[in-house]
Amino acid sequence: MTDLLRSPLSAPAEENADLSDIDLLQRISVELIAEHDLVELYGKIVDAAVAITGSQFGTMQLLCPYGDPSGNGGKLQLLCHRGLPEEAITFWQWVSPSALSSCTMALRFGQRAIIPDFEEWSEIAGTDDLMAFRRAGIRSAQTTPLLSRSGTLLGMISTHWTKPHRPSERDLRLLDILARQAADLLERTIAEEALRAREAELRDTCAALRAAEQQQDQVQIALRQLNETLEERVEARTRELAESESQLRHMQKMDAIGQLTGGVAHDFNNLLTIIRSSADLLSRRELTPEKRQKYVKAISDTADRAAKLTGQLLAFARRQALTPEVFEVGDKIGAISDMLRTVVGSRVSVDVTSLRSPCFVEVDASQFETAFVNMAVNARDAMNGEGRLVVEIDTFDGVLPMQGMTDPRGSFVRISVTDEGSGIALDQIDSIFEPFFTTKAVGKGTGLGLSQVYGFTKQSGGEIEVRSMLGQGSTFIMYLPQVEAPASSQGDDAEQGSWLAEGRILIVEDNEQVGEFASDLLRDLGYETLVANDAASAIAILETASERIDAVFFRCRDAGHRRGGVGAARPGPVARRYRRAHQRVQPRSCQ
Repeated sequence: MTDLLRSPLSAPAEENADLSDIDLLQRISVELIAEHDLVELYGKIVDAAVAITGSQFGTMQLLCPYGDPSGNGGKLQLLCHRGLPEEAITFWQWVSPSALSSCTMALRFGQRAIIPDFEEWSEIAGTDDLMAFRRAGIRSAQTTPLLSRSGTLLGMISTHWTKPHRPSERDLRLLDILARQAADLLERTIAEEALRAREAELRDTCAALRAAEQQQDQVQIALRQLNETLEERVEARTRELAESESQLRHMQKMDAIGQLTGGVAHDFNNLLTIIRSSADLLSRRELTPEKRQKYVKAISDTADRAAKLTGQLLAFARRQALTPEVFEVGDKIGAISDMLRTVVGSRVSVDVTSLRSPCFVEVDASQFETAFVNMAVNARDAMNGEGRLVVEIDTFDGVLPMQGMTDPRGSFVRISVTDEGSGIALDQIDSIFEPFFTTKAVGKGTGLGLSQVYGFTKQSGGEIEVRSMLGQGSTFIMYLPQVEAPASSQGDDAEQGSWLAEGRILIVEDNEQVGEFASDLLRDLGYETLVANDAASAIAILETASERIDAVFFRCRDAGHRRGGVGAARPGPVARRYRRAHQRVQPRSCQ
């Protein structure tokens, strides 16, 4: 810029008058071509225009492309200026096409615009644009467009005078030459800037690609590490899940145990209250034979209720002592149908249909009857003691629809009990087999009936299914493994004999109090007794006893089941007769 200020381009027009136009243009070209700094280049172009026209002001503007993301598309941006005050620079930094000036007129028409006197221009009168020209001291102006070789408008060169003025033909001719050269330089600089922007964009793109490659490499490394440790992490996660599941099962078991013990304690306390009170009255008061018999019967009945409660609990826990036998289901249900009608009441009609006969199963007959009665009683209560109870018996071959069985495929006898009751809510179906869970009113049920059904069915290798809808009744379906019909034999029933009238009995019992009580009881009945507290002691007694032992009173535990009864010390009719007699008199006395 210093060289330009000392050059003829910045000298007054009078001094430049001594130079020929060719010399002036040559000097301008040399100055412009030699300049590589854009700011200095724009300044020299404006200085050349001022020098050619002898104006007091000069500007160079760049046309912002339409659609530019800056939001200034279509406006003229002030690149360089000479002589303008600060206020005018701010006002014309961005010129809208709707403004009134020589540059906007050239923009609209695409050619040079000359305004000899702004005060004589009727369109600008009274506008802010005129006031801006007045404040800047501008009275007249001309604007020459900068067009590319292809005719694209790039920008404007404007010169302004403080007095009314019209440029000469010589000034306009030289301005055209200057505009041609300035347009070429501007187009070149615009192309170079675009190229540099493109290069910068490419550099950014390459850098982004390199970063993406590095990230991909890191991801691949992470994936390899992940794959290497996947098996270990899966095993660790599996262990965690197993531990969590175990803890959950433990919590559920503890909750169930809490409910179970609470219910058992409540029911047994009620039973013990009757027994203790009856025993206390028998021991403290002189009672008539009738009253004494009344309290003895109360103790006996209550003990039977306690035994029944224990049996239901054992059935639910699948620990009940079962004595399986083969029988035909239809015959068994027919045999108890009269009793069943008495249990459910006269207002409940019972329809028993056997769709296929015969249907044999091998289960504990007593527990089967209890489970069937429990289902019937549950149906009666669901119908409030009035309605129709339908029992259907048929067979099922295939895979049971329930989950969790070890071997769900096979042949089963299917016993269905359907009622017309109120039905069961969906959120309660999963709980109906839990001990002491009941939807009945207080005092109407213990919640152990269906638990006994569930436990007996499971322990017998079967399954229980429930189908129910609120307001439409329920169907309980018991599946029991089907077996072949038993071969006819007379067995031990043909044997002649009677109850063992006397003899020596070996009592095998690990509970000292129970063993002592059994021994006292048998002695009171006239028998001799020996007591062993475990199997090893019993075997030792049997091997060393000098006298004959006629029968064994025992309780054994195997494979999770408790079985009790009387067995022979060695084969013989006396021991077999004693076993049968004991089972007739005390079918549930041993556990």
